[in-house]
Amino acid sequence: MTATTAELLTVPEVMTRLKLGRTKVYDLIRTHRLPSFTIGRARRIPAEAVKRFIREQMAEAA
Repeated sequence: MTATTAELLTVPEVMTRLKLGRTKVYDLIRTHRLPSFTIGRARRIPAEAVKRFIREQMAEAA
């Protein structure tokens, strides 16, 4: 596993990367469009999942 694929992001970091609000990010998580998991009470999103989400959105838009 490389450092890039192992990188975990917080919800605020995902909000910044996607330029979305907190509610929309949690909606993407709730609908399983953006995979995540919790460690204790902390929600983490793999950076690769965010990249994959962006690629999928670009493919749909094309």
